[in-house]
Amino acid sequence: MIKGIRPLLRGSTYSGVLFAYCGAMASLPLLPFAMLPTLAWPSAPYGLRMVLTLLVWAALIGMVGLARTTRRALIAFARRLLRVPLPDPVAASAPAVSGPVTPSGADRLRTPLWLLLHVALGWTGALTSGVLVIAGLTLPVGRFRAEAELSLYGWSVRPESGWQSWAAALGCVLLAAAVCVLVTSALQWLAPRLLGPSSAERLALAAERELRLAERNRLAHELHDSIGHTLTATTIQAAVAGEVLSADPTAARAALRSIEESARAALEDLDYVLGVLREEKAQTAPTRTLADLPELLDRLRHAGAVVEPELSGELAQVQGTLSRAAYRILQEGLTNALRHGAGGPIEVRVAAAADGLELSVVNRTRSGTGTGAGTDPGPGAFPTSGHGLPGLAERVRLLHGEIDAGPDGPQHWRLAVRLPVRLSA
Repeated sequence: MIKGIRPLLRGSTYSGVLFAYCGAMASLPLLPFAMLPTLAWPSAPYGLRMVLTLLVWAALIGMVGLARTTRRALIAFARRLLRVPLPDPVAASAPAVSGPVTPSGADRLRTPLWLLLHVALGWTGALTSGVLVIAGLTLPVGRFRAEAELSLYGWSVRPESGWQSWAAALGCVLLAAAVCVLVTSALQWLAPRLLGPSSAERLALAAERELRLAERNRLAHELHDSIGHTLTATTIQAAVAGEVLSADPTAARAALRSIEESARAALEDLDYVLGVLREEKAQTAPTRTLADLPELLDRLRHAGAVVEPELSGELAQVQGTLSRAAYRILQEGLTNALRHGAGGPIEVRVAAAADGLELSVVNRTRSGTGTGAGTDPGPGAFPTSGHGLPGLAERVRLLHGEIDAGPDGPQHWRLAVRLPVRLSA
């Protein structure tokens, strides 16, 4: 019994009934226009005129449902009153993986069908519950020595005094409440199916989510590469500056100046990433390309590293996404060399050919250790999150390239990447 009346105590039931009745009342202004054809044909039978009026009324209601603003309003009211989670409709021009969203004919008819069912359920619930409530109030009249008779389409009932009339009245009230629950449940079941996203809108929403995830992954890679490299380099440069501060002030000032430049570049990257994450209108994204590679190598030298670059080919002609990705790959490889290297020169090779761009970073490692994700960095090395090499592999895969990272002999680690390249004329 308690479970049976729980739906009556929910706020969504009352608001759902209000939603149904409002839909029924909203269709009333269209009724005079639906009666115009029957007024022009007064000699038609009464039944035919009723059917014609209902058909014209339904057609007018369906035409209202074809408007895009009607769908948005219905979704907003359904979310508010029916408590049904419905996403906002996707615009027809929303970008998707396969092009703009083009709803089919069946998708366009879902809103008119919802509006017709909404109005039909609203009128059915209003009339049925209204009759039942009136019956529940009228049946016990005989108890007060009065007479009452209910008549509907030729069917009449005259209540008798006594407990039977009170039981019948209570039954009518409970039936009216049950009708309200059924109408609300029917609308809540229909809303996701008729007002929810169509197949084309689901594809557009999935494509939008995929683009957001790809952008977040790209930002995560940018933040990891930029901030990770800067923190590693500045930590080493600060240690170098502290050691040579008294013996070689010039070298100490150079290290501090390099720390300032590295921190400024990292702050630019951080501001851009935070602006995108907060969905603010971010400024132009800071671009680091192969043209900035000499500056990166200079910062490593200021940190005390010995860098042996080998650059060949027309690097200036490698542009766009490929140049930016190549810079980040080299930056991550050099950062790993600084974190886990055991001193000695760091060999950097960049070769641009007509069919590919080859990148490699080779550094000396501690005996028995490596620099890859999941390896033991050894005592005195920097801690690692393990995201570096997997992030590089994902970046290279998106560019349809090849990556090889692993030991190169007993005491060296080698990162080699080959990317397909298209040189500009």
